[in-house]
Amino acid sequence: MQRWMKGTIAALGVVSLLALAGCEREPNADEEARDGAYEKVIKSQPGKQLEYSPTRETINFWVDTGNEPGKLPYVYLQNTTGEVIGYYVLKGLPVSYCAQISPPDRVDRGSSGSNTVRQAPANDGAYYGDGNCNTFYGQDAESGSYIEYTAGMGINVLLFDAPMPNQGDAKPLGPTSVEDVK
Repeated sequence: MQRWMKGTIAALGVVSLLALAGCEREPNADEEARDGAYEKVIKSQPGKQLEYSPTRETINFWVDTGNEPGKLPYVYLQNTTGEVIGYYVLKGLPVSYCAQISPPDRVDRGSSGSNTVRQAPANDGAYYGDGNCNTFYGQDAESGSYIEYTAGMGINVLLFDAPMPNQGDAKPLGPTSVEDVK
């Protein structure tokens, strides 16, 4: 008898939950006031749409700059007091440890037949995932040596496509100096 009672109570609980799931909750007065105020604001101040995108223009500038074969990036490291502690001259842009050749997601082909949305590559043709995104690496412009540095923890990175103005006394941190590539 107790087993029958437990089963009946469980069944009534499931039926009640299903019945409640189909019910919509009525908004309270505060929610109605908030929604009404929002409707008034969007009618009197509709959102505008850009006809020109300065963001897209800057992205295109970045693509054009990076698309120039032989262009050397100058990576200056700056401490928390604003002092440039040195620089690297690289062959190609520095790359974050987050950048990957292949997408970070994976398609598991199982019997479920589900579709997986794959990550698209960024403008530079690489994929970006999670990880140590504050560590960067590159190739020294003259020697071809591997260079790695970490941003953050008091180090700011300043990236230029030419030697940084007013930093003639900055010291090279890698094998290549500004004078080597002039």
